[in-house]
Amino acid sequence: MTLLYQEDFIAQLEDGLKPLLKQWGMRDSTELKLLTVSENATFIARDPDRTNPVILRVHRPNYHKKEEILSELAWIAALQQSGAVETPALVPTVSGGYLASFQDGHDTRYVVGFEFMEGHEPDADAALVPGFRLLGELSARLHRQVECWQTPDGFTRKTWDFDSAFGAAPLWGDWRAALGLAPAGETLLEHALDKLKTRLDAYGKGPDRFGLIHADLRLANLLMRDDGLGVIDFDDCGYSWFVYDFASAISFHELNPIVPDLQRAWLEGYRSIRPLSAEDEAMIPDFIMYRRLLLTAWIASHAETDTAREAGLDAYTAGTLALAKSYLEDAA
Repeated sequence: MTLLYQEDFIAQLEDGLKPLLKQWGMRDSTELKLLTVSENATFIARDPDRTNPVILRVHRPNYHKKEEILSELAWIAALQQSGAVETPALVPTVSGGYLASFQDGHDTRYVVGFEFMEGHEPDADAALVPGFRLLGELSARLHRQVECWQTPDGFTRKTWDFDSAFGAAPLWGDWRAALGLAPAGETLLEHALDKLKTRLDAYGKGPDRFGLIHADLRLANLLMRDDGLGVIDFDDCGYSWFVYDFASAISFHELNPIVPDLQRAWLEGYRSIRPLSAEDEAMIPDFIMYRRLLLTAWIASHAETDTAREAGLDAYTAGTLALAKSYLEDAA
């Protein structure tokens, strides 16, 4: 287990954050509390002199370059301006910028501030179906905004395609390191990847189906609110297939019997805003398999995180094998 998720390391991050509080106009007496930690560490900062708390996201080192983070923030600002989705606004520093940093040994830790947004993570039960219709509408609005938006000069984000996920330098690690994966299981997943690559190559990356997306619309990044559905955490946003946003929305719930109902609701909501062809719909099982394999690799390389432990480690690998078997049996 690495130091990344140990309590003393979280305290180390807090020590790096505290001197930065004044950059957002907050006092030294501001209370810092860890909210979540996976790739990044997210803290809530409560200053007695401020009505609303500030969310501070501390980026992990050696993943996103400064230019990539600034590009994410540029998209968030554009979404805020367009009103396409409800997402927490950026909180500028007193100097007018949006990015601060501190040194953590040899590493630079970038920090971004966001407004606090009320809401709660949706539950994966039958009550979620109406929410997925809203999520379909929201996804379509995101994709429509991207089609009309001229990205600023220097805009750069990662690409989530077959090569970046499963090629020689996979962004989230090697799925072959999955816990409990036996040789027979590895062979099964190799066959699933062969089918997946063939279908993705045939589907292609035309501008009507491939572009800038959120890429991580799972339940943990959605906030149910009285006035609708909010979206947080654009840290994984990048270039990929539009339909992949549905697959990411059912992350860790791919085998839940409710998924077909969620898919129908999502498609209904999506098509009320933006066209989606039968060919696009037919690719949904492929993107569910793609996402599951990507998460299998992520869990293998992040076994120490709460997210990985909650997924079940060995049990998650077994679920991936079950999904791959079903995927290969599908005649499509």
